[in-house]
Amino acid sequence: MRDLPVTSHLSIATSVPPAAGATPAMAQWFAAKADHPDALLFFRMGDFYELFFADAEAAAAALDIALTHRGEHNGSPIPMCGVPHHASEVYLARLIRRGFRVAIAEQMEDPKSRSGKIPIKRTVVRVITPGTIIEDALLEAGRPNLLVALALEAGELGAAWIDVSTGLFETCSVALVDLPSLLGRLEPAEILAPDGLDLGDWTAVRSPEPAPSPPLIARRRLAEAFGTVSLDAFGTFGDGEAIAAAVALDYVRGTQSGALPRLGRPEPLGQSGLLAMDAATRTSLEIHRSRDGGTRHTLLAVVRRTLTAAGARLLSNWLSAPLTDKDAIIARQDGWSWCVANPDATNRLRAAIKTAPDIARALGRLSLNRGGPRDLAAIRDGLNAATAAASILHDPLPQALAEARAAVPSGLTLAGELTRALTDPPPTRLEEGGAIQPGFDGELDAYRALRDDSRRALITLQLDYAQRYGVASLKIKHHAQLGYVIEAAGAAVEKLRGFPELTLRQGMASGARFTEPELSNLDQRIREAGERAAVRERTVFAHLVRQVLEQCDALAACAEALSFLDVTQSTARLAEGGSWVRPLITDADDFLIKSGRHPVVETALAGQGGFVPNHCDLSTDRRMMLLTGPNMAGKSTFLRQSALFVVLAQAGLPLPAESAAVGIVDRLFSRVGAADDLARGRSTFMVEMTETAAILHQAGPKSLVVVDEIGRGTSTLDGLAIAWAVLEALHSAIRCRTIFATHFHELTGLADRLPRLRPHTMRVKEWKGSVVFLHEVAEGAARRSWGVHVAELAGVPAPVVRRAASLMVAMEKHGGALGQSTSIQALPLFAMATSQNDPASGMEDSGLLCQALSDIHPDTLSPKQALDALYHLKSIAAACMHKSTV
Repeated sequence: MRDLPVTSHLSIATSVPPAAGATPAMAQWFAAKADHPDALLFFRMGDFYELFFADAEAAAAALDIALTHRGEHNGSPIPMCGVPHHASEVYLARLIRRGFRVAIAEQMEDPKSRSGKIPIKRTVVRVITPGTIIEDALLEAGRPNLLVALALEAGELGAAWIDVSTGLFETCSVALVDLPSLLGRLEPAEILAPDGLDLGDWTAVRSPEPAPSPPLIARRRLAEAFGTVSLDAFGTFGDGEAIAAAVALDYVRGTQSGALPRLGRPEPLGQSGLLAMDAATRTSLEIHRSRDGGTRHTLLAVVRRTLTAAGARLLSNWLSAPLTDKDAIIARQDGWSWCVANPDATNRLRAAIKTAPDIARALGRLSLNRGGPRDLAAIRDGLNAATAAASILHDPLPQALAEARAAVPSGLTLAGELTRALTDPPPTRLEEGGAIQPGFDGELDAYRALRDDSRRALITLQLDYAQRYGVASLKIKHHAQLGYVIEAAGAAVEKLRGFPELTLRQGMASGARFTEPELSNLDQRIREAGERAAVRERTVFAHLVRQVLEQCDALAACAEALSFLDVTQSTARLAEGGSWVRPLITDADDFLIKSGRHPVVETALAGQGGFVPNHCDLSTDRRMMLLTGPNMAGKSTFLRQSALFVVLAQAGLPLPAESAAVGIVDRLFSRVGAADDLARGRSTFMVEMTETAAILHQAGPKSLVVVDEIGRGTSTLDGLAIAWAVLEALHSAIRCRTIFATHFHELTGLADRLPRLRPHTMRVKEWKGSVVFLHEVAEGAARRSWGVHVAELAGVPAPVVRRAASLMVAMEKHGGALGQSTSIQALPLFAMATSQNDPASGMEDSGLLCQALSDIHPDTLSPKQALDALYHLKSIAAACMHKSTV
């Protein structure tokens, strides 16, 4: 799940009424704030964005910047803070991560064009929210940034999601019970949802939803937005989907002051073609994020070999939404198999792909008129990289690679035009100048020549002034307010005052500044030439942007092809070493893994002795594995490993194994490592039972279920009964492939009653009184749980460990903790209180002493351990003597 914001954007709304005597600028601020009460207002004033009142207080605290005051309002100082406009993205990123919405009010006029007290016109040009950002500085390069809208209509829940930065636009209808699974797959940055709809763990990224439209109006507005008569041209949409899509579109349009970015046509996906994984399963498997919120020890981090940001996003999507269509999975496999079989071509392909920028996000910024020269350069370089990559792909090609090659534009007209037009590298901002190459536009070259020639004339004029006025140290310098001036040191000021054509403009502590008619005329020509060059450069840039946007659909397809090629070569790199294999994908109920390895754990253990591989066979006649064994032996790792193999296989990726055959799984459930949910008042046991109920209600014959220790957290009898009943339901009623790990060894006796159940255990080895975990899965049942040994390994104090061992021996002797013959009087803790008249008392005491002695291994004891053992024997003897005197 995404990092959740720590501050609600609703907390900064202000209700300060405008004062009658407010300045013109503050009157503009009050008007803009009234339109955007739930957003921080970045109000442009010169070179700064300034914030006032509650906005300033909230931003100063969030950004750790100074809070000051400017002027008064109703007799009180106005709180104020500000950030430089040229560094605003840094501050915006921090505010967005903390959950704020930010409205940007820009100056719409050149301050120089205004005179007197007429205020500069300011307008809110956009509202930046977590789900509508487009700037690279605010986005994570390798992750999509999704805005999700939800709508309920006649009992149908519709969902639509947009990535404003890339143009992705998709929809689906979803059952309420599957909403957490959908949100877990999408990991949205922002959610628009109707009041009353429970978003569970995603409540923190909720935003106020615009008023939804009736279904017919929603469909008409969507069709109009994409220039069609009917929405049916794009597929079949339910009413809930259409309403949700319209809500998302209206919200995006509202944040962009009525403009829309380039969006792909809405695509109705449905859920049928994807592997269903609920939120608990995604958390358990740590596909994108580990439980501590990090990304290092995750499945995505281990398999990612992509070279571009777009490729990383596509690979993330593959792992988020594995397929259930066998042909589509095999098509992905065929793509990377071709790369493995053609290493020379693949290496050249990688070299070409590595140079590709992020075309999709550059196109998104250009479509909103917020792109810069480097976004045009990204289109140019991306087209060149795509053309180079396509030329490397030689026939015969698998279908997926052939389609990717066909998506690359065959002609280089646009790429050639951009190559001729743009400097390399171009400036970051168009205002810096120098984005268009000399020779591309004659009019621009003429203005630049006039500007540059005039600047060269300054050098000549400075030498002329120095000779004319006899001041060798005289300099011509540019001043922000005065323009070009003659600057002289203090000793020459009086001399220059004697020349009538020189006008003193400004005195300084070390000299003075003068103007002269010829210099003023030259200053005006330079300024006008520079302004004309800047205007012409903007015109040329806009022309190039229009050319790009005229081909936006073809460019978007090219970007998708490049990202697919990147993921394909990345996947091939996994398989090239021979330790990852292509699994056989079938429509049967196969699940046969030979020498499988947990990809994340294996990577973490690199250089530390290696990972112990294990087989897993859940074929039709043995589809349920009952796994017993001690803690720390590797049960949880094996469970997660098996579930991750389904994710990898159905994403179209290779598996870390010697060989594998995987039958399509429609739903995957992983319950390993349950924890409490204190925020909702649910104990660990309650969480476990809720998740168990979800499995029993939703799993089917094509599902795979891996569960660990069902029944813990309550009494032993209750837990055993629950585990037994769940095991029977999964085996006989649901009939799905299952790995069921437990410490209830009694369940192994069900193998005779449940024909498809196969007991397995984690192998251990006793050596010199200790236990060695072999981390191997073998058929059979564990003889014991080795809990006392694990406690010793964990550092539990030796006296406590020994006491636990003696209690365990006594309970086993009396039929176990659940044995009917067991009484509290029989346990060693209460042995001293039994009557000496009990004929078995002496035998029990003798047995305890013998057991304590047999547990001692003199050759392995340190002096300290030997002393502890002696004290333990003495305590047992003292207890026996005490009993004999009672």
